[in-house]
Amino acid sequence: MTVMKSLLAAAAATVALGAQAQALPTSGALVVVPANGEVVHANDQVTVILAIEEQDKDKAAAASRVNQKMNQGVAIVKKADPQAVLKTQGYYTYAVYPETAPLPPGVAAKPRVPTGWRVGQYLQVTTTNLAALPKTVSAAQGVLTLNRLNFGLAPATIRKLDDQRIAAAYKNLNERVAAIAGAMGRNVNDAVIDTIDFEGSGNYAQRANVAGARAMSADVASYGGSQVAEPSFEPGETTLNMGLVAKIKFK
Repeated sequence: MTVMKSLLAAAAATVALGAQAQALPTSGALVVVPANGEVVHANDQVTVILAIEEQDKDKAAAASRVNQKMNQGVAIVKKADPQAVLKTQGYYTYAVYPETAPLPPGVAAKPRVPTGWRVGQYLQVTTTNLAALPKTVSAAQGVLTLNRLNFGLAPATIRKLDDQRIAAAYKNLNERVAAIAGAMGRNVNDAVIDTIDFEGSGNYAQRANVAGARAMSADVASYGGSQVAEPSFEPGETTLNMGLVAKIKFK
């Protein structure tokens, strides 16, 4: 009987504590609620990095071939995709030195003399003409090489999706507030929005980010000006996020 009385007393204490926990007052409570909105959209812009590199014992000869081929490549891309935005960048010239064996202790190293020169340059191509992309890249690869390729969203598309991100984030906020009100044993109609901080401008949450842009890369190599078969590309999609934090007050 003593054991039974102890068990009954423990059970009664547990029920009492549970009742007290459920009966915690929530009137006037201020709750900080984070929420997030997500919008997925097919990529509609691509940035292509094309390159050219030449090696020669004569630095001027290597530079001359790079300049000539880059001019040819630019003309090819402009013809294949007139709406593309082009930007040349990253011109470099490096000396090539012969490999040398480690010197014995105490032996001074002789001044190194270059045996050749590496000269190169990059061409950035940005376009929304994804339908013509395989043909454009194939034509350019007859002279230049494909160094890197990144799919993403055009700035105009991102601006158009802002209203959808806001709506998605606000919908998620309402869902979370309803869940919190239910957990507190309150009617969701008793909750009033005090403050909404979109994109964490008040340091409540991290700023929105753009994720999911697909990237492809290729090593720099020489194609010797021959015809290159058209490559196959899958643009993929990008996910846009918008975070918000709201202060919710219960009546």
